[in-house]
Amino acid sequence: MLTKLLKYDFKKIYKFLIIFYLLAIFFAILTRVFFCIDNSFVMSIVAKICSGATIAMIVSIIINNIMRLWVKFKNTLYDDESYLTHTLPVTKKELYLSKILVTMATLFTSILVITLTLFIAYYSKENLENLKNILLPLADLLNSSIIGIIILFLVVLFIETLNIIEVGYTGIILGHRINNNKVALSVIFGFIVYLVTQIITLLSAFLISLFNQDLMNLFITNEVANVEMIKTLGFICIGVYTIEFIIIYLINTKMFNKGVNVD
Repeated sequence: MLTKLLKYDFKKIYKFLIIFYLLAIFFAILTRVFFCIDNSFVMSIVAKICSGATIAMIVSIIINNIMRLWVKFKNTLYDDESYLTHTLPVTKKELYLSKILVTMATLFTSILVITLTLFIAYYSKENLENLKNILLPLADLLNSSIIGIIILFLVVLFIETLNIIEVGYTGIILGHRINNNKVALSVIFGFIVYLVTQIITLLSAFLISLFNQDLMNLFITNEVANVEMIKTLGFICIGVYTIEFIIIYLINTKMFNKGVNVD
């Protein structure tokens, strides 16, 4: 039954996201085509317009991916669709797990599409060399490769965004345990929980800095004393966000199991 839940949720989410995926790739192709046309002022203007549209579509993918997941979570578990959802022969734990798996999968897909879009629109030997010139010194200082730096950035982006979405689920669950102003309270609770997670992340980094003088200097002087700290901070963020994600998952599952107040 979990497989059927996933199939249904994937169909609903991707039916919406695929539009932005296709638009992003479409404008990326136009950007590359028009930038390849030399010695034309008009084509240069059109290329810049298409480039702006490409960036806009990239931003839209992330925003709409997040918002669509929140809306789908609310609609299927608390609004009209929930009457059918809660009659299915599945546990509440499976219902929530399906939402988390869909969240992880769609977010991963969106990041892949964004990466592909940027490659199509802006890849060239010149741009690649410029990127290498920017990242190579950092990679050398961190004793890593350029690919390693990019992967570290993408992993941090993925896990942080994943936490933001799950915190939104927490807000929806808490907001719908109250009879009035459920949407407004969902937003407020979600924002409060998000602030708490950020405070915990900072406190965790501070506690770790007690055993690392260079990291402590970052808190005292607000300056990166050692470039190695960038790598350290990246791994700290990944570790703390992963732990927070697991803890919030367990808390949300427990709260969801207590019952649902359907609108």
